[in-house]
Amino acid sequence: MRAAFAVLIRLMAFVGKEIVETLRRPGAILSLVLGPFLIMAVFGLGYSGVKRPLETVVVAPATSGLPADKQTYQDLAGGGLHIGQVTQDRAAAETLLEGGNVDVVIVAPADPEAEFRAGKQSVIEVLVDAVDPVAENYAGFLASGLAAAVNREIISRAAAEGEGYAIAAGQAEAAAIPPDVIAAPTKAEIRNIAPSTPNVIAYFAPAVLALILQHLAVTLVAMSLVRERTSGLIEIFRIAPVSAAEVLTGKLLAFGLIGAAIAGLTVALLVLGLGVPMIAHVGIVALAVGLLLLASIGLGLLIAVVSDSERQAVQLSLLVLLASVFFSGFVLPITEFTQPVRAVAYTLPVTHGIRLLQDLMLRGSTTHAWEFLALIVIAMVTLVLAWVGLRRGMRSA
Repeated sequence: MRAAFAVLIRLMAFVGKEIVETLRRPGAILSLVLGPFLIMAVFGLGYSGVKRPLETVVVAPATSGLPADKQTYQDLAGGGLHIGQVTQDRAAAETLLEGGNVDVVIVAPADPEAEFRAGKQSVIEVLVDAVDPVAENYAGFLASGLAAAVNREIISRAAAEGEGYAIAAGQAEAAAIPPDVIAAPTKAEIRNIAPSTPNVIAYFAPAVLALILQHLAVTLVAMSLVRERTSGLIEIFRIAPVSAAEVLTGKLLAFGLIGAAIAGLTVALLVLGLGVPMIAHVGIVALAVGLLLLASIGLGLLIAVVSDSERQAVQLSLLVLLASVFFSGFVLPITEFTQPVRAVAYTLPVTHGIRLLQDLMLRGSTTHAWEFLALIVIAMVTLVLAWVGLRRGMRSA
């Protein structure tokens, strides 16, 4: 009986110790409870669940006999496509597509009436520039809907003019048109002009790489610095004397080398093992990876400075990971969030890392070169804030 009671007392002592330790760190409790709630609240307020219309240019040749006003095509396309302009210049439209200014270029057939009279289906070309297979399929689906709407319009006009056409062309010529052409005078054919057309795994591989590198750098460097602060090692550094700048520089170099080695090995496995394209020069990709690691290490150092324990540092690192999954474009495009939420997303290094690595590895270049500068700014701001916080802590120690 006494032995059982003694075991119970010891167990209750452990329980009491953990409760007291937890209550002594209210910041950890707040980050654990309020952090996920705030992330979900921001996600709920910033994401409407409505996919934005695809910016579309319609190329209607002068010989097509088709309308040249935007409203006609907009009425046929519905809400999934936003018809920005109707032009006769196909080259100019393809230039807009290659520059990322539009999502879809729809090229109408040159002479659909002649094709119809000849008993042939006219082809509506749908041009996209998408390395995302989901986006490619979505654009094709919307374009097929537009082709179906055009077919209904042509059939409606043919029905109204059928008698006149039969008299003018003769019953035999009218009867020679195949039933499938009469039912569907046009068909849509999608053509992707992107430099590569990866599958789903290859498309998400650069995004996973960016997410892993950020989480790795943030977690490792935060845990390392917090462990030194809570163990009293920082006081030894201060007496040595070692400055806050030297501590941060050492962390930056050490974890930068570790991250670079892991990044190199991971990229080799992705390219050689999974067949992920590597179109851009390796040096440009290495620059993007290096800036991503620099900004991520800066963020990890900042988390370490504001954390009062390893437990809180781990919690904050996981909250950063959770926010990155929701807002970085890893799952949902950033363009589908409201402007304030986009501003928050751009403060995460992984947001820029995902865009740069996907563009460089899958396209060979990027039209968002400003994201290199964004990573530099994030690194500078986080490193300066971490330096200020660590220097203050070392002075008061």
